[in-house]
Amino acid sequence: MYHANFKRVEEKYLLSKKQGDLLLKKIRSYIEKDEYYESTICNIYFDTPDHKLIINSLEKPIYKDKIRLRSYNIPSLDDDVFLEVKCKYDGVVSKRRIKLTLKEFYNYLESREVPKNHQIMKELDYLFRFYQLQPSYFIAYDRKSYRGIYDNELRITIDSNLRSRREDLQLELGDAGKRYFSEDHYIMEIKTLNAMPLWLVQCLSELKIFPISFSKYGSIYQKEGKKVYAN
Repeated sequence: MYHANFKRVEEKYLLSKKQGDLLLKKIRSYIEKDEYYESTICNIYFDTPDHKLIINSLEKPIYKDKIRLRSYNIPSLDDDVFLEVKCKYDGVVSKRRIKLTLKEFYNYLESREVPKNHQIMKELDYLFRFYQLQPSYFIAYDRKSYRGIYDNELRITIDSNLRSRREDLQLELGDAGKRYFSEDHYIMEIKTLNAMPLWLVQCLSELKIFPISFSKYGSIYQKEGKKVYAN
């Protein structure tokens, strides 16, 4: 069972298709396609029965976390998925996750058995039990990933076709969902361990692209789910 830890600074930007295409044209000599350049990211977000985690997150506390099961493209039961907790403290994002097959995840949900000496899985199991977590939303988007040619720690992802559903909350059931944006928009994330390179800062400034606070799960919950859950 593979596990990993990440810690980095992330900035999000909401772009029109025109802005996104112009930006990629300007920075193309500084970036290259990542190893997994093009994929559909599928997520199941877990929350309490009364959605305390996302409600807390929307209040913008100094610390918040999200628990999700993620796949790259639509998985079968024998394909690998990632169970992860994503935490944000004072603007710095850390992620702890494990890789397991989708079948292994379902076996865990049924048995609640955790492998010995697996610290991250023990932490995730504690969160599932403490919050009584259950599937809350399926959220998918189409992603293109880039990395810096001269800065190995720089990652840029551009997501489009953000969509979600509240039914059929299983990754293997496909990536269909209701679109969040009525027109084409990109959600860009710039991720780095260090300061953002000057060439990128200058390009963003020239195109009047500024960072925003945007949570995919939070925004979808506010737009589509909040009224439903209140009834």
